[in-house]
Amino acid sequence: MADYRGAADHRVHVQLCGQVALEVDGERRETGLPGRQGRMLLAYTVLRRHDPLTRDELCFALWGDDPPRAVDSSLGALLSRLRKVLAPVPVDRTRIVLPPGAWVDLEGAREAIHRAESALVRADLAVAWSAAQTSLFVARRGFLAGEDRPWIDEVRAELQTMRERALEAYAAAAVRLGGTELATAERASRELVGLAPYRESAYRLLMNALVAQGNGAEAMRVYDALLRRLRDDLGVRPSTASQALHAELLARFG
Repeated sequence: MADYRGAADHRVHVQLCGQVALEVDGERRETGLPGRQGRMLLAYTVLRRHDPLTRDELCFALWGDDPPRAVDSSLGALLSRLRKVLAPVPVDRTRIVLPPGAWVDLEGAREAIHRAESALVRADLAVAWSAAQTSLFVARRGFLAGEDRPWIDEVRAELQTMRERALEAYAAAAVRLGGTELATAERASRELVGLAPYRESAYRLLMNALVAQGNGAEAMRVYDALLRRLRDDLGVRPSTASQALHAELLARFG
């Protein structure tokens, strides 16, 4: 049984997106992880640390349907190394016991995107802009590149959705802030259109950013691209909101 006393006294930072990194009390520890399985074990046990985990579940998370012959000893060795890397932060059997103030980048990004979207509703544009950028920075990194497990695919899908939401919030805040942020809004909107080519709100954000920069003709071309995409690929017309914005553009620039 791990010793939980004093666990809250330690500072732990875990970066799971992009290059895996682990810091305990200001000391970098990730080089002590045992290769790719060690990185996967850290990621899985950190993200599932509030759930009861069995050894069978950990084995499947690491090796899927093709476990090594001596799977129990292999898992035991990985857990032993993980305990050494995290010490004095405890690992109780199959469960990491992070202190309450531990920082995990994916969890921070989740909180940031909710904060960004809430701030937009309140018209707190500075907070929305900053929080969306925080979430976007993490979401763009990817997750455990080169690995192929169902739980990893789920995290990647979450990051893709998070990236799209963060881009939308970032662009929306930047459009409303105006001034030098209009170029930011255009870049974020174009990135969002590329990632989600059927997301009409992305095209509307891009159109508004272009109009605010005095480029009404380009905004009209963006609407035409949306119209063709929806017609040719899905056999539908743009939404009422998109058509209304197009009508405004026609009245001003047509």
